Amino acid sequence: MSQTLQAVLWMTGAVVSFTSMAVAGRAVSLDLDTFEIMLYRSIIGAIIVTSVLMATGKLSQVNRDRFGLHVARNISHFAGQNCWFFAVATIPLAQVFALEFTSPLWVILLSPLVLGERITTTRAIAAGIGFIGILVVARPTPETLSPGLVAALLAGIGFAGSAVFTRRLTRTASTGCILFWLTVMQAVFGLVCAGIDGDIALPATTTWPWVALIAVAGLVAHFCLTTALRLAPAPVVMPIDFARLPLVAVVGMLLYAEALDPFVFLGAAIIFGANYFNILRETR
Repeated sequence: MSQTLQAVLWMTGAVVSFTSMAVAGRAVSLDLDTFEIMLYRSIIGAIIVTSVLMATGKLSQVNRDRFGLHVARNISHFAGQNCWFFAVATIPLAQVFALEFTSPLWVILLSPLVLGERITTTRAIAAGIGFIGILVVARPTPETLSPGLVAALLAGIGFAGSAVFTRRLTRTASTGCILFWLTVMQAVFGLVCAGIDGDIALPATTTWPWVALIAVAGLVAHFCLTTALRLAPAPVVMPIDFARLPLVAVVGMLLYAEALDPFVFLGAAIIFGANYFNILRETR
C-alpha cells in the first residue's frame, strides 16, 4: 500500500472521528454545559494519555519546560473548544464545520505575533479570500447574526492560537508531553469553570457513553490527522479533511432535519480554496 493511500485511510478515520464528536457533543449538550463537557472529556483523555505513556515507557518525556507556553496553548484551545461545543448545540453542523475551516487563515494572522513569521503576499491574499468565504457562510445581518455563529468563528480563532503555540512547543517538547499537559490542564480549567457556580452536574447513565465518545474521538481524530500528514504532503491531505463538511451536512439533515444551505457550501469552498492556495504556494 502506497503512503498516499495510507494517508487517505488515516484521514478517513479523522473525518469520521470529528463528525462523531459533533454528534456526541450535541447529544450531551442536553444534560451538561460546555465547561462540564470539557471537564469530563479531559479527565478521560488524561487517563488515556497517561496510560499510553506509561505502557510505552515514555512518561519520562513529560516535563515542565516552557510551562508558560503550555498554559497559553491550553487556554486558547480550551476557549476554542468550549465555543465549538456551544456552536454545535445551537447552529447547523455544516455551518460550524465551515467556519472551523477558517482556523488556518487565523494562523496566518497570528504567526507574526507568536512565531515571528512574516505575512507574505500569498498569505495576505489567502486571508482576504478566506474572509470573503466567512461572509458568504455567515451572511451577517442583525437578523441572522446569532451567538452560535459568533461562537463558531471564535472557535476557529481559538484553534488557530492553539496551533501556533503548538508549533513553538514542538521545537523542544514531545507529542506525548504536549498531549499530557493538554488533557491535565484542560481538566483543571474545566473543573474551575464548571464549579465556579458551586454546581457541577454529573452525566446521566445514558450520557456517559457520549462523553466517552467525545474524549476518544478527539484523541483519535488528531492522531489520525498527524499520522496522515507524516505520510503525505498537506496538498494531498487537506482536500480529504474538507470531506467533513458534506458528511456532517448529510448527518445534520438525517438526524436533525437541518436544511442543506447552498451558501454554506459555497462559502466553505471559498475558505477551502484560500487555504489550499496558500498550502500550494508554501510547499513550492
